[in-house]
Amino acid sequence: MFMKSEYDTIAAIATPLSSAGIGIIRISGEDSISLVDKLYCGKAALTSYEPNTINYGHIVDADGNIVDQVLISVFRAPHSYTGEDSVEINCHGGIYVMRKVLDLVYSTGIRPAEPGEFSKRAFLNGRMDLSEAESVMDLIASGNEASYKNSISQLSGFLLKKVKKLRSEIIHEAAFVEAALDDPEHYDLDGYDEKLVIQLNSWESEVQELIDSYHQGSLIKDGINTVISGRPNVGKSSLLNLLSGHEKAIVTDIPGTTRDIIEERVAFGDVILNLYDTAGIRNTDDTVESIGVQKAIDAQSKADLNLYIVDSSVYLNDEDIRFLSEFDPLSTIVLLNKSDLYSIVDIDDIHQYFNGKVVIFSTKNGQGYDELKAAVNQLFFDGGLDKDRFYITSQQNYNDLCDALKSLRLVDKSIEDGMSEDFFTSDLYDAYRSLGYIIGEEVEEDLVNKVFSDFCMGK
Repeated sequence: MFMKSEYDTIAAIATPLSSAGIGIIRISGEDSISLVDKLYCGKAALTSYEPNTINYGHIVDADGNIVDQVLISVFRAPHSYTGEDSVEINCHGGIYVMRKVLDLVYSTGIRPAEPGEFSKRAFLNGRMDLSEAESVMDLIASGNEASYKNSISQLSGFLLKKVKKLRSEIIHEAAFVEAALDDPEHYDLDGYDEKLVIQLNSWESEVQELIDSYHQGSLIKDGINTVISGRPNVGKSSLLNLLSGHEKAIVTDIPGTTRDIIEERVAFGDVILNLYDTAGIRNTDDTVESIGVQKAIDAQSKADLNLYIVDSSVYLNDEDIRFLSEFDPLSTIVLLNKSDLYSIVDIDDIHQYFNGKVVIFSTKNGQGYDELKAAVNQLFFDGGLDKDRFYITSQQNYNDLCDALKSLRLVDKSIEDGMSEDFFTSDLYDAYRSLGYIIGEEVEEDLVNKVFSDFCMGK
């Protein structure tokens, strides 16, 4: 049982635990180099190597038996990922050999790292701010070009620079007010209210722009929860298979084949769709199928996007008409499927009940695929993502920005109400503090622990 401390030397596998050409074991802490040296056999002691070098050798057990042929990277503080002395063992990527090497590492007294502990140490040692730390996990999880570019932008310090600029300007004004109140002979507050209002408008505009990016940012990061629904045999499972690129769902001519919700996460242009293929919606006496139908209806109500499929070769029935009449055009796209067959139903028929986007589609030959992609972009990203824009993706960052904006608007209200200047500073300091939480310059331990608890092992 390890008594954990932030000063312990820690280790974990930093690459996926699977059969591969190479597997990396990361070790960090004051004693990392000397402890790994106990296992290392090479031309010289590991402790004698220059920092930032890669060295060939072997990992050996207590009896001197070779366990694996390795390359070992040596890093000296503060020039490492964590800011501490660190070692990375590049061994062969087999599951058995990586575990065997890791067990030997633990046998030296090095303890297992917790998820995110390497990045947490990088933050605590000043190697990255809190927003950059969050972007590391976003980068690892990115499933499309948009989320990748946004993560790179944040990792490069875009948000850090923006927040630091705002905080610097806010604290300057708060300090000026404090100085003027303490020393009115040398600092004049005449006409200051008008000047501060102009500055407040600028700050509020910058913060509001970041806040406004959150909805789209969260969709870029987490994906659009998308429910595929419709009557039985209209092509729901075929659409799931088409979008996912493989046979995820069973497709038959028998109504009611899909009984439960099938989930799949797919890249779709610039975004991720979290797809949910549901049971065909119809009245049924089958107990199991009726449960699936109810799940489908419940899923529709919670989805970001409903893809409602209509079979264009069959007349609309009462269920189609009811759902089409109830759907929100801002979150629904109707696919008029089986366009490769003779069509009985056309777009005008749909528009009698649904005043939203309708795409003529064929799950058989892919007709309408690009139009569907454009329709999704139009619904959620005003026609397409701005590749040069930075998007807030963190709920916590969003909350902190909202708190900062609220505090700035309270200063506006104080000025509007003719309050004395000493009322300004409290709210200015609150805005300064809220922005500080984003980059970790105002630290709450629970917040820091929450950020890093979501990280993968070895990072």
